[in-house]
Amino acid sequence: MKNIIKKTGIVIMAASLAVSGFLVSPKAAQAAEAPNVNANAAIAIEESTGKILYSKDADKLMGIASMTKMMDEYLLLEAIDKGQLKWDDKVTISEYAYKVSQDTSLSNVPLRLGEEYSVQELYEAMAIYSANGAAIAISEKIAGSEKEFVDLMNKKAEELKLGDHQFVNSTGLNNEDLKGGQQVGGPTDENKMTARGMAKLAKHLIDDYPDVLKTASTTKKEFRKGTSDQIDMSNWNWLLPGLIYGRKGVDGLKTGTTDYAGMCLTATAVQDGMRVVTVVLHANGGGKGEHTSARFDETNKMLDYAFNNFKVKEVQKAGSKVKIPSTIAVDKGKEDTVGLITKDAVKLVVPKNDNEPKLSTKVKLKEKTLEAPVKKNTEVGEMEVSLKDGDKLGYLDGTQTENIKVLTAGDVEKANWFALSAQAVGSFFKGIGSYVSNGVQGWFN
Repeated sequence: MKNIIKKTGIVIMAASLAVSGFLVSPKAAQAAEAPNVNANAAIAIEESTGKILYSKDADKLMGIASMTKMMDEYLLLEAIDKGQLKWDDKVTISEYAYKVSQDTSLSNVPLRLGEEYSVQELYEAMAIYSANGAAIAISEKIAGSEKEFVDLMNKKAEELKLGDHQFVNSTGLNNEDLKGGQQVGGPTDENKMTARGMAKLAKHLIDDYPDVLKTASTTKKEFRKGTSDQIDMSNWNWLLPGLIYGRKGVDGLKTGTTDYAGMCLTATAVQDGMRVVTVVLHANGGGKGEHTSARFDETNKMLDYAFNNFKVKEVQKAGSKVKIPSTIAVDKGKEDTVGLITKDAVKLVVPKNDNEPKLSTKVKLKEKTLEAPVKKNTEVGEMEVSLKDGDKLGYLDGTQTENIKVLTAGDVEKANWFALSAQAVGSFFKGIGSYVSNGVQGWFN
């Protein structure tokens, strides 16, 4: 009897634990609380989709310091890609670039006045060591002068839809540090962008010129190795593996520091197949111009939050049937309707603990009716896809949903003259029937 009671108690206890676990599970499915990032502005995105995972004053215009050089990199890589410039092309150092390069209190590799350097070595000095003289030399090579290069920077910012911005030089320095070489703006002006704009620029860099990460992830390199000008360059992004605050998966992108901008960092890292981009503007915690851990600490908060709580999941395959509406009307065709499918697979950022996310979809068709003949895979509209009960942070481009093209699922041939005549007669008698029906109803009204 005691054994029966004992076994019964175990069963009841197990059942209780099971029920208890069932009741607790919804809490486990809730997303973790967003971190408190100690910076004047910050943002974190999933790179492939542009989904915003964290945002703090992301549209506030602020100083970006040497993160400016990400725009330099974009324009340089674009010029290389278009064949306007080659990596082994020579750059002659102007007096302006020379003067700035001699200031060792700034990030610099010393350049010799009038000497030639390759585009490749100046690019590496700029991207790895944030060398300001090298940035000026590259800007002059691309555009003829820094002033003309700044025009290109501002035009490219508009083209890439980076939002509010102000570019006055190629380096990110305060104009008063340019040794009298200031060409745009006031004597103490600096470059400015928003955290959202920096994240957009980072996404464009990675998507359009992915090789930028090979240089951005280089931790150390010798400038002009084997010459009397050799200088050891160590990357200022101390989150790179092997450096002071090294973190696995980090492979870019760019730091920045001035008294006005504070400590800034645009970082990117990959973990479990997901790439995250983060931006911190004016990370708090250090004095003027000091290289403290603040920007790395605050970046780590966002990276931890992103990787611990989110994943990218394919929630719908390419070519999936659209449910509502499932068809679109076809006029003068052998069939009255044609089915609808999605063009591409739908990938969303979802909570890691949500295995079957519930979706909210809405289809917007360009036209209510198509005229035959209709070809398969004709684009007829878009489908907005989002998570039910998801956050309201949206995407980098300002949208709240992932938008997928909607296509026709098959061909619809045009009906022959006999079928068209029959359709016309049918429509006529249908109209007569409606007229008679309405008239009869009128007798009794």
